This record gives sequence, structure tokens and C-alpha cells, in this order.
Amino acid sequence: MSAGRVLQALAADGELSGTALAARLGITRAAVWKQVERLRALGVAIEAERGRGYRLERPLELLDADRIVASLSPAARTVLRGIEIHFELDSTNAALLRRAPGDAHGRVCLAEHQMAGRGRRGRTWQSPLAANLYASFGWRFEGGAAALAGLSLAVGVVVRETLARSGVPGVALKWPNDLVAHGRKLGGILIELGGEIAGPCDAVIGIGINVAMPRGAGSAIGQPWIDVAALAPNATRGALAAALVDLLLPALERFEHYGFASFRAAYESADALCGRPIVLELGRERVEGEALGVDADGALRVRVAGAERRYASGEVSVRAR
Repeated sequence: MSAGRVLQALAADGELSGTALAARLGITRAAVWKQVERLRALGVAIEAERGRGYRLERPLELLDADRIVASLSPAARTVLRGIEIHFELDSTNAALLRRAPGDAHGRVCLAEHQMAGRGRRGRTWQSPLAANLYASFGWRFEGGAAALAGLSLAVGVVVRETLARSGVPGVALKWPNDLVAHGRKLGGILIELGGEIAGPCDAVIGIGINVAMPRGAGSAIGQPWIDVAALAPNATRGALAAALVDLLLPALERFEHYGFASFRAAYESADALCGRPIVLELGRERVEGEALGVDADGALRVRVAGAERRYASGEVSVRAR
């Protein structure tokens, strides 16, 4: 895609004239101008100066599959079946879900921009170009969907560890699938399943992390948010992507063998809700209570009117009062 190639050239060289870009990419200067305008429409700040050419207003890092693979540990390389990076697509989850049954296992899909990124309950996930991290992982669980209780919580533990490895402090986990810092949303997890309840089950695990959210895109988010740039200015998208692949692939193998039990202690140490008053929304019903942590299957334990109740992932949305 020409827009992606133009962006890649500017990111690498810093400043290039329209003539130089046209010659390098084998397109006309008019085509260069058209793709620059498209990049601007996608939120990339590009300056133009007569006699000098185009340059990015701020440095920009594009993801590199070869660099990610080169940084992986032997444990991650053993289970990685393929990694793909798209300049633009509908969503990374959708790309893996389109694969034949079992074919997404061990595969990683990342994108610079999602046109139809989504969160829980069909909400739109803001996906500005080359600003944040949008990644999906495919895994086939032979034990079926019934064995996946607590998977989103286990993935949250690994994403938090990924952020810590990259120098991002103070991240907590908000049941069932949010990463928060200073009470603001930093990222989220969306797990989609295919296959059978009792037979082999294909899981696609989507992860979105706010890395350097542009103000324009951030204004469309319907809740308080924060990004990595505010917490650890030196952390980069490339390092985050590499650490995520390195840690999550072996963790999925671990989850398949041992389930949520092997992640529970780490989750409890990062629980953003335990001990706090919360409001549960179950369709039109609202339940007020105190969060008591999670059980062995990852269900949320809540004290309501003096009695403990449990709520499974996917049934409720939660927010602190």
C-alpha cells in the first residue's frame, strides 16, 4: 500500500522531497501528495516545506516482524508459527478469525491501524495509525471452551508483566479484561472463540494498549484514559510488541496445561477492585456490593447485602463507585 510505503520512508529518513519519494517508490509526485494527504487524514502529522520536502512532525516507529522475531527467547520461538504485520486492516482479531479451524494456532497478527477495532460488547476501539499497539494471538485449546475460565485474567497478568518489563509502572488489572493506571484505562483484552464447547476450541486473544494516543483520537474515548507515554516516555511500541510476543506465547501454553490456577496469585496482587465498592451491570439490573477478589475459575466474588455472590466473565461490566 503506497501510504504505508510513504510513511515507512519518512520514518526511516526523517525528511524527503516529493521527487525523491516518487523515485524511491516508483510512483508520480501527484501520487506522493495524495498518499501524504491520506496519512494526514489518518492522524499522522506531516510537515511540508518548499525546497526541502516532507518530514514527520515527531519521530514515529513502525513495527518490524524480523526485529521482533530476532528478540524472542527460545521458549517463544518454539511455539511461534508465524507473525504478520499489516499497515491497515479491519481488526487483528478478525484477520485471525478468518483463518481455517486450527490454522491460527501460534500465530500473531499486528497492525499499524485498525479500521474496525472493537472492544467488549461491540464498542469501537480507537486505533490511530502507528500510535498504539494492536495485537492478536491465536491458540487452539484441545480441552474445549469449558477449559478457558479465567483466560482473560491470565492474559491480563502477562500484559501487565510485559509493561513492567518495558519500564511502565503502576499498572493494575480491572476485572474482567481492562488494564488501568491511576484509575484510567491503559489497555484492554478481547477474547473471541470458535469451535466446540467440548472439542477443540480456537481462541483469538486481542490486546490493545494505549502507547502514544493522539489527542484527537483520545477525545473519542468514552472514559478516562492514559497512555504509556505518560507513564514511561522512553518505552517504545517495538519493544512492547516484542516483549508481548515473547511472554504471551509461552504463557498460553502454560495456561493450556495448568489453567488460571497458575496465574491466580499474580492476578490477586494486581487486582484493582478487591476491597472496593463496585456497581455490577447485568443487562438492565444493577447490583451494588464490595469486590472480594476472584475465585479459582476467575469469577468475580462480590459481597451483596452480607452474602457472597459470584459472577462469571462476560456476564457483567464493572466500574468502581
